[in-house]
Amino acid sequence: MSYRDRIKDQFVDKLFEAILLLENEEECYKLFEDLCTVAEIKSLAQRLEVAKMLDKNYTYTYIAEKTGASTATISRVKKCLHYGADGYRLILNRLKEQGKSE
Repeated sequence: MSYRDRIKDQFVDKLFEAILLLENEEECYKLFEDLCTVAEIKSLAQRLEVAKMLDKNYTYTYIAEKTGASTATISRVKKCLHYGADGYRLILNRLKEQGKSE
């Protein structure tokens, strides 16, 4: 079963189409604030930060201290980095290319 089999359906397709129409950070804030809870947005942001730190080979302890992420979350992100759909890797590489990986 591929990642597409697990999440792909007509509603997810439409969601991603809508997200791809966003033109800037302000528009992202507006949509995501309406679409998600604050906790969900913070959780997504935390996972991306964890991925960045894992990519830089920081320890779980350091990552947990700096991000507040649980070791379970850190482990899940690490698993995705190594065995996932390469979404984290894709965005981490693009952030590095733009000098925004800090």
